[in-house]
Amino acid sequence: MLTTVLSERAQRVMLLILTVIALTGALHLGQQLLAPIVFAVVLGIVVSPLAERLTDVGVPRVAVAILLLLVTTSLIALLILMIEPLLNMFIEQLPRLKAAATRWIASVSDVLRGIETISEEIEGAKPAAEDAESALPTVRDALWMAPNFGAQFFVFVGTLFFFVLTRNDLYSAVGPLEPKLRKADRAVARYFAAVTLVNTGLGVVTALIMLAIGVDYPMLWGLAAAILNYMLYLGPLLVIFGLAIAGLLQFTGAMSLLPPALFLVANFTEANFVTPWVVGQRLAMNPLGVFVAIVFGLWLWGPVGAIVALPVMLWFGVIIRPEMLHRSREAEHLQAAE
Repeated sequence: MLTTVLSERAQRVMLLILTVIALTGALHLGQQLLAPIVFAVVLGIVVSPLAERLTDVGVPRVAVAILLLLVTTSLIALLILMIEPLLNMFIEQLPRLKAAATRWIASVSDVLRGIETISEEIEGAKPAAEDAESALPTVRDALWMAPNFGAQFFVFVGTLFFFVLTRNDLYSAVGPLEPKLRKADRAVARYFAAVTLVNTGLGVVTALIMLAIGVDYPMLWGLAAAILNYMLYLGPLLVIFGLAIAGLLQFTGAMSLLPPALFLVANFTEANFVTPWVVGQRLAMNPLGVFVAIVFGLWLWGPVGAIVALPVMLWFGVIIRPEMLHRSREAEHLQAAE
């Protein structure tokens, strides 16, 4: 009897492991199709409160879907166009960056090897840097040269439009699950709105700091900080790395560490004081789980996966455990009372 029970449990565990492996492989292989669909659904959930309000005041559902589609796609296109100068700046500065890195490596290697060998390495690095600069395309060229970009954009637009248009019908068809789905939608929309407010403030503060210390393109750095902060943990690390490169290119000595250090202080303040105050304990999720979800999404679907990982995790969390929202509200009331 015990052997039979253990055998059944072992079979269930093995079946679960095989299911997870198969599902992960399917998600990875279907990236070109599934990534824009999931991204569109997440955006549709985020704008769902606005869609409901417009519908309540008498705007036709088709007009609401078209309006929100135009607004969201225009904002995404605007963000891409605004980020492009920052990436082009890095591409243009690649020769200086490689030369600075070569000089730093040369100064360290000077203790271990002779000055002659280091000089040869520096001379050999210069033409390579120039070739790299000429070989790199712009962001706009890279987008339109990608063979699948047009198809992915079409899938994204179609999914977003029809999800906003038919969301009420889809939720009505699931019967008893409809209240849970709508509660999960509201949780994701409120979280995204609160985080957008926090990220906007962080972007403004970052731009002002970079402007005060004389870093080039301060507005673009603020924009990058605001956008990348949607990827918890990983996004701020990318900004710190980029500011370290900018400091290395613009300043010398300890001053080169000032841009990433000041952003680290701003991000630490935002993560430990501002975000808990604005967002509260609404997430009620383990930080390790959040980090693993974002890393997994980044590995699975790239930047899109990292952005949608947390909203998807929150959405499923509310559906599986609706009481997590009630506990978070109780914690907020207790904190307010204290």
